[in-house]
Amino acid sequence: MAVLSMKRVLVIGLRKDRKKILELLQRKGVMQIDISGSEGENEADDVFQKTDTAGIRATFEKNISLADHALGVLDAAAPPENAGGGLFSGREKMSLTDYETNSKKRDKIMDMVYNIQKMDKRRSEIAGEIPKVETQLESLVPWLDLPYPMDYEGSKFTRTFIGTLANEVPEEDILKNITTDAVAVDIISTSPEQTCVAVTCLREDQAATEEELRHMGFARPAVSGDTPDRQKEELSIKLEMLQSEDESLREKIASYAPHRDELRFVADHFRMRSDKYRVIGSLEQTDRVFILHGYVAERDSKKLEELLSSRYDCVVEFSDPAEDEEVPVLLKNNAYAAPVEGVVASYAMPAKGEIDPTFLAAIFYYFLFGMMLSDAAYGLIMVVGVAVVLKKYRDSMEAGMKKTLTMFQYAGVGTIFWGVMFGSYFGDLPAVIIRTFFNPSLPADFSLAVWCEPAIEPMTVLGFAFIIGIVHVFFGMGALAYTDIKQGKVLDAIYDVGFWYLLLIGAIGILLNTDMVGGMFGLHLNLPGSVMLVFEVLALIGAVGIVLFGGRESSNWGLRIGKGLYALYGISSYLSDILSYSRLLALGLATGVISSVFNSMAAMVAKPPVIGPILFALIVVIGHTLNLAINALGAYVHTNRLEYVEFFGKFYNGGGKPFEPFTENTKHYRVTE
Repeated sequence: MAVLSMKRVLVIGLRKDRKKILELLQRKGVMQIDISGSEGENEADDVFQKTDTAGIRATFEKNISLADHALGVLDAAAPPENAGGGLFSGREKMSLTDYETNSKKRDKIMDMVYNIQKMDKRRSEIAGEIPKVETQLESLVPWLDLPYPMDYEGSKFTRTFIGTLANEVPEEDILKNITTDAVAVDIISTSPEQTCVAVTCLREDQAATEEELRHMGFARPAVSGDTPDRQKEELSIKLEMLQSEDESLREKIASYAPHRDELRFVADHFRMRSDKYRVIGSLEQTDRVFILHGYVAERDSKKLEELLSSRYDCVVEFSDPAEDEEVPVLLKNNAYAAPVEGVVASYAMPAKGEIDPTFLAAIFYYFLFGMMLSDAAYGLIMVVGVAVVLKKYRDSMEAGMKKTLTMFQYAGVGTIFWGVMFGSYFGDLPAVIIRTFFNPSLPADFSLAVWCEPAIEPMTVLGFAFIIGIVHVFFGMGALAYTDIKQGKVLDAIYDVGFWYLLLIGAIGILLNTDMVGGMFGLHLNLPGSVMLVFEVLALIGAVGIVLFGGRESSNWGLRIGKGLYALYGISSYLSDILSYSRLLALGLATGVISSVFNSMAAMVAKPPVIGPILFALIVVIGHTLNLAINALGAYVHTNRLEYVEFFGKFYNGGGKPFEPFTENTKHYRVTE
């Protein structure tokens, strides 16, 4: 477990080599470049200036957005064949020669991007027009039997009103409400919601008829124009043309599928250029030279110097950061602990002077995860499944994904261990299979557990969970003492850890000897008085020490004792911390009980020949797949919680800034030399 030492690095190079040097650093990804300060701002220096690159970076960002959108449009029109492997496959490797060749074609590739964007825009317009046409067609359906145009108003001597009445209204009801004698009612269509009518009267009765229709709730139709059948014909042709145009555009977009890799390249190309120009905007430079500041891990400093000096006329100097300087944090751990680095980083990177907690976290991580999931078959699935994925994608998988999968693989080993200890293999599936298909008289107490079954002996497992919690918490306190001693704060280690050790050890010994706590776990210690006296003395010394030195930063003894008493009250938080480890039993029981439920359901339908075993297998596969997914997620979340709250809370504050090298922040390709 280590936080790598950092060196400050200063690079002075010729401006004509600036592009190549920055691209080389970007490909190697070993240096974090200091880009503090305002872009283009001159810091009271008549020699060195900064270049404003905001405009050109905005252009690059626009091109990135256009290329990404074009890729999304193309993927929707012609899905890539290997879409399923993207989660694990990572970025493809591209040689420097291929990168430079493709870079020369970027304008041509962007023309393809613009064409795809243009066609997609037209498809969006069509997608908006089609529903309108369909709505118009739908609104014409009730009027298709109308023999004349929708805006027809009558002849020289007659007036025709075309419209709708609410609800279904018979012809005789309409005639009853119209007082004029010379009137004709033509019902075009009816439905429970409306009645479509054409009412014709003499021109001299126009006003009276219109008023009477208005009182009946008459309303003009939403459509107008030519006869409904002709409108339908025209709209159908228009709809067909729109759909045909949309399909044609989709096919044209799909025809760019052979150029998908070029579109991916151009998006990554502009990402790299945007990052590079962001750095250029922070550089101090003249017409001839430029200056680059940053950080590099001490282990990489010599390699970086040789890399630059052997290729370019430049100066590379290293120096130690100042004592009060906040340097970026880069972790280095062995193969066992490295997979947990992501868990630590999700919480916080170590602050200056803090230890790297990764190895300590890893000691418990796989153990805790395994006890929560606690099924040997589930653990084996995790181990084998991850091994297959790692082997298949070992050359292309990203380092972060590889660490995460390896963490779950190691957690799977812990799950196998606890599954064997608890005798859980897909829960009680072995016993269910034997009773269902081979030996119905299998004893009820049949067990494969090497140690015990949580469902049968929950208090035993709960007691062990509390022991694990005490050890875990004590490790965290020990890490705090180690950090204090390492920083020369020996007395702080005694005051903040030593006295708490004494108090907690004494209190635990006293509580375990009581009938209430000891009986809870089936312990009847009946320790001799001399041993109990030792525990009482330890607890007393610890309590007095905490009261006297828990508020030692105050010079006023009254205030100091008050703070000490408040610190002593913190023993309740230790109690709650240890109680939190009951989740080890709870989640382990959840896994086992849910497994047993699915197994019992499968056994209930297994009796009929042929179909019974098929249903049995189907329920087992589906049930245990769901159980594995849900409880593996639960084990992951609660293991992180125990690490973050109960463990890190004892010694670890974090707050360090992660090492962020100038590198290829691309999505599709990694340029290699």
